[in-house]
Amino acid sequence: MPTPRSMRSQVQAIISPLLPEFHKGQAGRVGILGGCKEYTGAPYYASMSSMRLGCDMSFTICAPEAAPPLKTYSPDLIVHPILDHTKSTEDVRNELRALFKRLHSVVIGPGLGRDTSMQSFARVALEVARESNLYAVVDADGLWLVQNDPESVKGYKRAILTPNVVEFQRLCDAMGVEASDDAAQRLSIALGGLTIVEKGQVDRIVTPTDIVICDEEGGLKRCGGQGDLLSGTLGTFLAWAQRFEERTEAGEDLPSIPAERLPLLAALGASTVTRVASRRGFARLRRSMLANDLLDEIGPAYESTFGST
Repeated sequence: MPTPRSMRSQVQAIISPLLPEFHKGQAGRVGILGGCKEYTGAPYYASMSSMRLGCDMSFTICAPEAAPPLKTYSPDLIVHPILDHTKSTEDVRNELRALFKRLHSVVIGPGLGRDTSMQSFARVALEVARESNLYAVVDADGLWLVQNDPESVKGYKRAILTPNVVEFQRLCDAMGVEASDDAAQRLSIALGGLTIVEKGQVDRIVTPTDIVICDEEGGLKRCGGQGDLLSGTLGTFLAWAQRFEERTEAGEDLPSIPAERLPLLAALGASTVTRVASRRGFARLRRSMLANDLLDEIGPAYESTFGST
């Protein structure tokens, strides 16, 4: 079983460099799809963590009711209130197609909610992401969609699921996978080869052929929002994976890493950074720590793990 430390050089290899000749967007453009009337914090945390890690641009795709509060949270947010229940599914599909052409990765689920229309839009987003060959993270209420409609992601090998303990059990039940030490790997196989990040005391990152345990020490405070930070940072690592593929195709002299291994490496990078950020935030604030406090820790957590560039 490979260890996180032995894989760190490969994770570092996929990180987009910062070069004087690069223009805006070449260090990653990430879409965050979620945000409904009731939930606006989750897409904010996912979007901001993606940028705090180092992507150039994050696009928050939400319901119209979520757009005004999201725009007040930070001037750095680019907000697209596309998920409008008064629009036809095809109109939303066409808008997503136009936007997804600009992205390197997409995160589906933070603050999505379980309203029928929002779940329908998430299904459309997965269809568009798959046809666009985008890397995708499915988290939070995006996983509610998957448990009710596994075909929406089955065989989509550029997708990563990030369930917590309750979400993981629901997915296993939906796919007829019994509880066991290898349940995550059997779930990955049942879903057609997706990468799964089983969150818990340690993060178990699983594909049909690999199991990597990220046991980096985190903080002891289990405040809400930390999962959204993970999904946002994972969105950026996947954007860097896409850029790695593009740079390889352009003839850059880069390490030889099989494409099917990139989601696993991205997940390990995101899990490590998020856990280090949590540890740093908890050391500073203890019981008063909130998810918002961890945004400022993401950059230092990255630098302590992978260096300053």
